[in-house]
Amino acid sequence: MTEVEEIQRSLCARYGVAPMVPEETFKIGVTRGALNGGRPLNGLRHPPDDGTTGWFVWSGTELSEDPNFFKPFHLYHLHEMCPAILPYLALPSGWRFLIADDHEDVWFDAALLTT
Repeated sequence: MTEVEEIQRSLCARYGVAPMVPEETFKIGVTRGALNGGRPLNGLRHPPDDGTTGWFVWSGTELSEDPNFFKPFHLYHLHEMCPAILPYLALPSGWRFLIADDHEDVWFDAALLTT
């Protein structure tokens, strides 16, 4: 088990959920702002589908409706591009997070499980 996987499993244990570790070759939707270090970082996970993790990550306080807001990246790219989100990515579908320099909020949102 890698160090990242250990951190992910520990975070899931803290919230009392079974980890749902995504495949490194699966895709995640991320905004350029998140990749460029924007804060706060927000993430939400829908059920995975067809080679995707179900995760969408953005920075700032607004979630845009622009269809080009998120860019697809393979998860393995995020180890270098956006390592701050890695601890949260084993949270199962329906979970969200918000992280800022001195703040962390993690919660379940059942609405993410409906299509």
